[in-house]
Amino acid sequence: MKKLIIAAAMATPFAALAEAENYVIDPFHTVPYFEVDHLQTATMRGRFDRATGKFSIDRAAKSGSVEIEIPTATVNTGDTDRAGRPRTRDEHLKNADFFNVQEFPTMTFKSTKVVFKGEEPASVEGNLTMLGVTKPVTLTLERWKCGPDMRTQGKRYQCGGNATGSFKRSEFGMKFGLPNAVGDEVKLWMSFYGFKQQ
Repeated sequence: MKKLIIAAAMATPFAALAEAENYVIDPFHTVPYFEVDHLQTATMRGRFDRATGKFSIDRAAKSGSVEIEIPTATVNTGDTDRAGRPRTRDEHLKNADFFNVQEFPTMTFKSTKVVFKGEEPASVEGNLTMLGVTKPVTLTLERWKCGPDMRTQGKRYQCGGNATGSFKRSEFGMKFGLPNAVGDEVKLWMSFYGFKQQ
């Protein structure tokens, strides 16, 4: 009986170390950007103004999870003035040729695996759902840092960084402008922050 008690006591610190830390994404500083070839001449860039979600990390077990939800109607390329045109670029991106925001108001990314390099996460494998289609996409962490949030004098703990990835929009059924007017490959870059939950 004593051996069981001692074993349980010894195991407790290790169990605590293996507990996952849970974070809620900061929607004001988590921004997904994208870029795509335009008319085989220049690169057009845009962003989604808002993203929400959560992530968790268990450094001892080298595992984690990520869930991100993006309101498609927040797509923004800075083109908001029609200037005599029938529609702006942002209005076009919201219609059925592209993001079809009326029928598909959100797109999501949900992880299937977090890959570690040493003690820290290096990439996130997961599924992107857009226009009702789900395909695998991998996000590579270009930067990852955790620590007290200086904006709250250290009262709040945060993790954040930058992530990149890419996908072919045609695989999700977004085929307008192919092959020459608008490129197929969409490159992603995202800043993200998450606040630790107590």
